[in-house]
Amino acid sequence: MEMESAPPSAEVRPQTLRGFQDLLPRDMFAREWVITRIKQVYERYGFQPLDTPVLESLTTLVGTGGEETNKQLFRLKTPEGEPIAMRFDLTVPFARLIAQYPEHLKLPFRRYHIGPVFRADDPAPGRFRQFTQFDIDAAGSSSVAVDAEMVSAMCEVMRAIGLDNAKSAPGQPQEYLIKINNRKVVDALLQGCGIQELERHKHVLRVVDKLDKIGHEEVRKELGAGRIDASGDRIRGVGLTADVIDQILAFISIVADTREAIVEAISNHLQDSTTKDQALQEMDELAGCLNALGVAQQDAVFDPSLARGLDYYTGPVYEAILPAAKVGSVMGGGRYDGLIGRFSEQSIPAAGVSVGLDRLIAGLTLAGKIQTSVTSVQVLIVSMGAVPTGEVLRLATELRRDGIIAVPYFGEGKPKPRDQFSYANTYDIPIAVILGEDELQKNTVSVKNLRLGERLRREITDNEEYRRRAREAQVVVPREQLLHTVCRMLQQP
Repeated sequence: MEMESAPPSAEVRPQTLRGFQDLLPRDMFAREWVITRIKQVYERYGFQPLDTPVLESLTTLVGTGGEETNKQLFRLKTPEGEPIAMRFDLTVPFARLIAQYPEHLKLPFRRYHIGPVFRADDPAPGRFRQFTQFDIDAAGSSSVAVDAEMVSAMCEVMRAIGLDNAKSAPGQPQEYLIKINNRKVVDALLQGCGIQELERHKHVLRVVDKLDKIGHEEVRKELGAGRIDASGDRIRGVGLTADVIDQILAFISIVADTREAIVEAISNHLQDSTTKDQALQEMDELAGCLNALGVAQQDAVFDPSLARGLDYYTGPVYEAILPAAKVGSVMGGGRYDGLIGRFSEQSIPAAGVSVGLDRLIAGLTLAGKIQTSVTSVQVLIVSMGAVPTGEVLRLATELRRDGIIAVPYFGEGKPKPRDQFSYANTYDIPIAVILGEDELQKNTVSVKNLRLGERLRREITDNEEYRRRAREAQVVVPREQLLHTVCRMLQQP
């Protein structure tokens, strides 16, 4: 007997999927503010916009980011049954584009790309399964000067969004810091330690990449027999001997006052090899290029502990942090000369940087560097009495024609003035233009600076003074003076 399906519920519970987030106006205004400033920097450096589908062939994505990334892919099938997945970053799709459109993307080529990426990771505070990245990449040049330009652009982005190391108080953390290393340096270290197996090599890199999260002692344990994490789970160790672990920890602890001094210290820690010679030559050249670009020593440092987790990096790697905000890496990237060759017979060198937009905004918010808004509306048109709707719309059109963002209040029923001013307060709209029957008859309008009125009222306790000062924030002007009055009020502090 065939059972009937249950009738649909009368009401669906509104909820967001675990690991995903809704972005309300306050969130979106902050994002747009940051995106606009980053884009201006990237375009000055000659990067051009591109976009790609969120979905890629599974074969395009599998294996590019390493074993851990493979586990985090959101896997699907097309209606035709083809295996596909949601992109986990924007770099792999760029590599595919360079190989797929050689006649349109003439090398060398620079691009920027902003869009959502997806990883089936365990959600945590500040970590989502869908998040937004803002990338730049340059393909077609193996010059270390390209890596230097990436780092220079990273520094300019930090300054464009309001971070300035020159303003850091003595004894306080810098507002931003770019860390730089080279995978060849790490390769030379591990080869000198006798670590030749590829998987073991990758395992060491993944452990070192956790240094900022778990600290030296936990890294020591994981490089050895293993450790127990905060949740009580056993973390498999690399199985290195104590003397090899000491060599690695000594290397990643190297510090010095200049990039050039770091290169010299690194040289003293590494055994002679061809890999060492190549790595030090690249770092010497990179230091010179950064100096030529005017990148200050305090803004971008060479840091031997920087590993970067993805498998496809082959040379210089870089990462930006906000030390005072303590949110981890907000930008990161490096050189990946082998990735495009996965899609093409031609070997094409490339390098790139990715901004983690969600984490960057979280860090800026914690550092008090970003002002959030709940609306872009500058003027709310408040109607009183029997004012025809057409007159309200005509007034809105006048303001909009002159570049003012104006919205008439159209609530349900016949809203009272109190309801309309409450609405303006909720959305922090700075100006109210009041149109009543008297104003319409006399061809005037009342203009009220709501922010000024609120600030004045907060400072006054005497009732008479309260009323007097509140009236200062509201004026009645002829209709032809409306635009001038609104602009003047918008400029008031």
